[in-house]
Amino acid sequence: MSAFHELTLDALDGKPLPLETFKGKVVLVVNVASKCGLTPQYAALENLYQQFKGKGFSVLGVPCNQFAGQEPGSEQDIQAFCSLNYGVTFPLSSKLEVNGPDRHQLYRLLAGEGAEFEGEITWNFEKFLVGKDGRVLARFSPRTAPDDATVIQAIEKSLA
Repeated sequence: MSAFHELTLDALDGKPLPLETFKGKVVLVVNVASKCGLTPQYAALENLYQQFKGKGFSVLGVPCNQFAGQEPGSEQDIQAFCSLNYGVTFPLSSKLEVNGPDRHQLYRLLAGEGAEFEGEITWNFEKFLVGKDGRVLARFSPRTAPDDATVIQAIEKSLA
């Protein structure tokens, strides 16, 4: 099993979210925030999820409050915001640190020292495409919309 699939996060509801449930699936991991100029990307993320989930694809939203305090709410606040405003049905973890000394192991794997796409997370809505085998295949800037052609092509290629 890959290091990615060995991790277990906490879901927004406090239940365990073992990443092994994504084994054999392609996953777009995105650090998200409710009070960011890029927050409307939730709609495109949900559309992607709906479009490709039947083909072995998932989005994993990872709330983070490290960028200008743009995710200040509790887990319940985040869940309510995402459901009510964007109809989010894809999995969401509890809040994680994506940079700095308390960077969560997930982000050490995605972007830490020695990672394929090493480097600090630059802002909310940075995206990592993880393949069926748990390898990171691509990294997309926060400003690259989830429905951008480069993202969709990468997803389709990895699902093929």
